[in-house]
Amino acid sequence: MTRTVDPQGKTILKGGVLLVELGWIFGACFLFKKRNTSQDFRQAMSKKFPFILKDSYKCTEHVNVQNQRARSRKVAEQQELGI
Repeated sequence: MTRTVDPQGKTILKGGVLLVELGWIFGACFLFKKRNTSQDFRQAMSKKFPFILKDSYKCTEHVNVQNQRARSRKVAEQQELGI
């Protein structure tokens, strides 16, 4: 005996999957914007999740935003020196 999913169940499942995907997309966009605008956020990310920040820099450099990593490092050094 085979069981089939009723059409209402399929609709609910598709809607749930769509909501999860939209959540991931908006979350990724939020983190990307926050990383590009906040030096403090980049420093916190480099301490807690250095592998994520490293991959993020690779992606940013791939789309021709040059020197993001160097600018972040320069600002961090200036903050440490109190300039």
